[in-house]
Formats: sequence, structure tokens, C-alpha cells
Amino acid sequence: MGDVESLKKMLKTHSDFPKKASGIVFLDIFPIFRDPIAAETLITHFMHHLVAETVPQSLSKKVDVVVGLDARGFILAPILALRLGAAFVPVRKKGKLPGECVTATYEKEYGSVFYQDEFEMQADAIRPGQTIIIVDDLIATGGSAKAAGQLAAKLGGKVLEYLFIIELSYLKGSQMLDAPVYSMVKEDD
Repeated sequence: MGDVESLKKMLKTHSDFPKKASGIVFLDIFPIFRDPIAAETLITHFMHHLVAETVPQSLSKKVDVVVGLDARGFILAPILALRLGAAFVPVRKKGKLPGECVTATYEKEYGSVFYQDEFEMQADAIRPGQTIIIVDDLIATGGSAKAAGQLAAKLGGKVLEYLFIIELSYLKGSQMLDAPVYSMVKEDD
């Protein structure tokens, strides 16, 4: 696919980010969003996938909620939600959302360092039986996406798919998730 290859070429790499001497090679998605045509190409690519593949496979033939993960998922999820005629629901780090919230703990990895973090979703954000797409920029070990899926499940939602720009497939994060995964770019090493 020409659109995927052109978008992949726009990704910038940054060594040892966000932690110095970690060995992490960070893939930066922001050059795509500095080019309006590239950003539209990305959204159009995801919409085509969702409308042609994901939605037809769901029993309800629709997406009720698009969940975006803090913070880069917030760039894509509201746009996709508007185009799908769905609600947008943010998942944020603990303490960042007002009102009653549900919480899920996950393990995060930066290089060889692991630590625990918590995600929250407002308790009234999803109704039982609603169909959900969970969106983020990248899946690595899968901990944060899994936590978002757990939050949706706590509220009775049904995750149809997890959607990412980039998947670090060698870390096998998609194997931790409870629904299919679609990643536009797969990095194998």
C-alpha cells in the first residue's frame, strides 16, 4: 500500500528517548500531523479499515464508542469517533478525570525498567453492551491497551478492536489483548 509506505517514511526515530541510555528507539508520529495531507491520509486509512473490515464483522454493524488513550490516542480517537458517529471517551492517568472513575493498573516498560501505573475512565462513560474501538499511537508490551480494555469491560462494553499506528510486534503486546489488533505499521526488530 502506497499510503502506508509514505506515512511510514515520515516517522522520525529518536534514540534513547524518553529515558537516556535506555536503548529505546522512539518512533515519532508528529511529523505526520505537521502535513495536513498526510494526516488526512492516516485518518482515511483507518476509516477505510474500520468501515470495510471491523464494522461489518460486529453484530451491531456499528461502533458506539471510540476510546483514546492518554495522550497520543487523544489525537486520533476524537476524529475517528466523529466520522463514525460514535462517542469519544478518554482514558487518562489516575487523578486526571473528574467525578466517579473506574481504575485499572498496568505495567509499563522503558528499556529494562518496569513500573506500575494506573489508568482511569469515568464510570458513566460506557453503557453495558456498547461496542468499542480502543485507539493509541503505539503498542509495545500491551500493558496500557490491556488496561483500557479492562476499563471498558468493567463498564460492560464490548471491545471490537484495538487500533494503532505502530506495533512493535517483536514485543508481542497484541497477544495480551482480548480483541483483534490492527496496526498500520509493524516494526519487527
